[in-house]
Order: sequence, then C-alpha cells, then structure tokens
Amino acid sequence: MRITLINPNTSRAMTAKIAAAAREAAAPDVEVVAVCPAEGDGPAAIESHLDEVHAAAAVVDAIRRDQAAGGSDGYIVACFGDPGLDAARELVDAPVVGIAEAAMHVAALTGRTFGIVTTLSRTLGRAEDLVLRYGFERACVAAYGTGIPVLDLEEADPAAVERIAAWCERVAWEDRADAVVLGCAGMADLCAHLSERVGVPVVDGVAAAVGLVSAMARMGVGTSKRDEYATPPHREPLARDAAVAGSATA
Repeated sequence: MRITLINPNTSRAMTAKIAAAAREAAAPDVEVVAVCPAEGDGPAAIESHLDEVHAAAAVVDAIRRDQAAGGSDGYIVACFGDPGLDAARELVDAPVVGIAEAAMHVAALTGRTFGIVTTLSRTLGRAEDLVLRYGFERACVAAYGTGIPVLDLEEADPAAVERIAAWCERVAWEDRADAVVLGCAGMADLCAHLSERVGVPVVDGVAAAVGLVSAMARMGVGTSKRDEYATPPHREPLARDAAVAGSATA
C-alpha cells in the first residue's frame, strides 16, 4: 500500500519530521511518500487565510502530480487547517484525510471530550470552524494557541516543548478534557512525551490519519463520487502548470 502525505508548506525539515512520525505509525506493508511544494509554489508556513489559499493550491498540485505518476492508495493533508481537502477529494476516488479531521475523530473515541492545543492564536478561528464542520462542538471543550510559530517547530527547543506541555496540562486538568489534540503537524514527534507527562491521551493527527487512511484502503472504502466530490466538470490547470505547458509549446 502506498500513501502520499502532503505537507502544504515548503519546509523540507518539517516534511522529514512529519514523514518520520507517519512511518512510525504505518504498518510494515505501507509505504509513506512525503512531499511538499517547492519554494515559491506554497507558503513557507500556514498561519493565515492567505497562506491557506496558497496551501490548498499546493495540495491540489501535489495530488495531480502523483496521479500523473501512477497515483497512490490514499492521501493525507498534513496541516491542521485541512487546506484543500474538499478539492483533493474531487480529484481522486482513493481516501483523502486531513490531520485535523483524523485527530478529532480519534480523540472522540478515547473519551467524551477533548481540547486542542495549537500554534498561533490567530489560527483558532479556523480550528473552531473545523470542530463545527466535523460535528464535534459538544466534544471539544477548549482550544488554545501557544503563541509558537509553525516554523519554530522544525526543531522545537526545550522552552517550546515546555510551553506546549503546560497548555496540554491546562486542557486536561482545568478544562477536564479526556484527551488532547495537537493542532499542528510539526508537533507530531512530541505526542508520546506529552501523553506520558499529561496523563491523558494526546492525539497527533499525522499518526491518526495514517491509521484511518490505511484502514479505509484495506476496507476498499474511498471517496464517494456522488454529487459534491464527483470529478469537477471543468478541470483547469493551475496557473503555473499552464505556464509550463505554454513554454513547452513555444
């Protein structure tokens, strides 16, 4: 089985970090191929609505390229905003899962409630939108931004880890959540340490997505092609693809 994991930002270091977490969660017969956009073809970090639009285009571009090369058995959008998820599902009939979606579903299976600990507070609105979209408004009892920029998590220093842990403890012991959801793919490598320290399950969306996509592929359950996620009637190339095609025929 082959799963393509898409980091929509351009950080090679973060892509490698996310890939390691995904491969640790994958079964021995699952190949995880991690990709990210080239510099200029995606955002350096996804910390605003503008970044999210750029990231969504990068997700679509990555799936188109993979499909042209033969395709994969499933896809993971490795950003907690789940950018481009709906568009990605239009492009393939294989399962496509976002890490926020995966983390919330798994957290809801560990207990009655969960809380989210993410990066910058300006991203909390998007997280709250996704809570509502996925139907977890009763389960999600808290959401906090740590104030840590995404790219600081490429190699999180002890102070950053301590700050994340403190917010996780607040979710568990002040908000009385049964589980904690980590709100950034760059936190994936901290999951085991935080779970042990906090004393409740801490869920990383990367590992959760690997498990869900693998299970869906084994079950033969993909993306429904009825109505909303049917193949788009007009599949215009991305602007940069059109430019490449134009230069090739010039």
